Amino acid sequence: MTKIACLAGAAVVALLSTSAAAQASPPTSEQATQAYLAQIKAKNDLLRAVIAVNPAALTDAKARDAERKAGKVRSAIHGLPILLKDNIESAEPLATTAGSLALKDNVTGRDAPLVKGLREAGAVILGKANLSEWANIRSNNSISGWSAVGGTVRNPYVLDRSACGSSSGSGAAVAAGLAWAAIGTETDGSITCPAAINGLVGLKPTVGLVSRTHIIPISHSQDTAGPMTTTVRDAAEILTAIAGSDPADGATKAADSHKTDYAKGLSKDALKGVTLAVARFYTGYSPKTDAVFEQALKDLAAQGATLVELKEFDEGPIGRAEGVVLYTELKVDLAAYLASTDPAKVKTRTLADVIAFNKATPKEFEWFGQESFERAEKTKGYDDPDYIKAAADARRLAGPEGIDKILKDTGAVAIVAPTTGPAWTIDPLNGDNYGGSSTTLPAVAGYPHLTVPMGDVTGLPVGLSFIGPAWSEKLLLNLGYAYEQATMRRKAPTFKTTIAP
Repeated sequence: MTKIACLAGAAVVALLSTSAAAQASPPTSEQATQAYLAQIKAKNDLLRAVIAVNPAALTDAKARDAERKAGKVRSAIHGLPILLKDNIESAEPLATTAGSLALKDNVTGRDAPLVKGLREAGAVILGKANLSEWANIRSNNSISGWSAVGGTVRNPYVLDRSACGSSSGSGAAVAAGLAWAAIGTETDGSITCPAAINGLVGLKPTVGLVSRTHIIPISHSQDTAGPMTTTVRDAAEILTAIAGSDPADGATKAADSHKTDYAKGLSKDALKGVTLAVARFYTGYSPKTDAVFEQALKDLAAQGATLVELKEFDEGPIGRAEGVVLYTELKVDLAAYLASTDPAKVKTRTLADVIAFNKATPKEFEWFGQESFERAEKTKGYDDPDYIKAAADARRLAGPEGIDKILKDTGAVAIVAPTTGPAWTIDPLNGDNYGGSSTTLPAVAGYPHLTVPMGDVTGLPVGLSFIGPAWSEKLLLNLGYAYEQATMRRKAPTFKTTIAP
């Protein structure tokens, strides 16, 4: 039998067959793809994690098997099935909707550059993952994981709990075994929160390391795509495939100078002799989360890391500046994206058009409104002095005077913190009961942020964050890998109905 990379892991094999013979040998790409498609068919009505499957997935998988048989293996992810968050374009005859009915016919026939990178590495595009509609920027009262197109994503660990957002479907699908890996996108927390809450590894790269072209935007200052996987090595292999700027994105050549093999040299000893800053100001999500974090700190120290306590940091001014930036950039960047789509398929050409569409479409207002869209529509563009000041303040306060200063003052190479608390109960009437996260500093600075499973709270996963300076992905992946290999905290989901007494 033709074999795919061992990265597919025992989980894929278990999906294929219960026989000892099948489990002793890795499956072909075709078999793995069939298995994941079967899992989507069996579980997606429950989880609502996948919006659409790629009709050519099996054909593509067979082609990857033929290449392997002929001696052509493109990369470590050759033949492995990957889901794309449904704000990322691919050339398949699938709409890229951002979860909105306004974009239900948005079939572009274009590959985002990151998708091109995945194809060149031999990955199989399995389909599109559900998400918080418009990447959770429409309303402050939204439900993470809900979209008018896909419904509400459920957490596979406890089904009445949130999968977080906005890459909710990406997280739930990978955790539940509906895909080998997924690509999410983040503006502030949208990869790292759902990864942590679904027991996954999630990496938000330095903004600009991965092209933003042909991805429905919120903010060019903070948007980035990144991998969501069950292991750190898998995330590193995917980042290797998708990293790299392109001229249309306006990214600097710095992105290309940092394109490398991120999986090469991963070491179980990477924590030895390093200093890490402990961000105590990111604790307090729940007493039990704090207890799991304390164990994680002991584990880091046991692996040779020196821990320096950092008790206080005022994020307030950063958050206020971030709001001005995101709302201003949403209006301009979304209009630019909509202008690139086919007007015969996408009638909404501006944010104002989307606002009007939502008002005329009852399903869009089923659970919450669009006050954030309306606030963004009132912004005055990139020449507005308030925006210019906020953009400069936000990046300075979070980067040079934030993460960079913390690392310099403590002598640390990275910051560690709990990513967020455990998943909250889905509440369509009152919206998210979100208790905060450690995402804002790296999000606003545009710096990388890695989360790795650190344990669970009553069966609900929580993650450990590693935050570093710009372009420190290789360092963070190495630190996360050493922690992961020493602890192996990830557990498979249980699909409990509830944990309420």
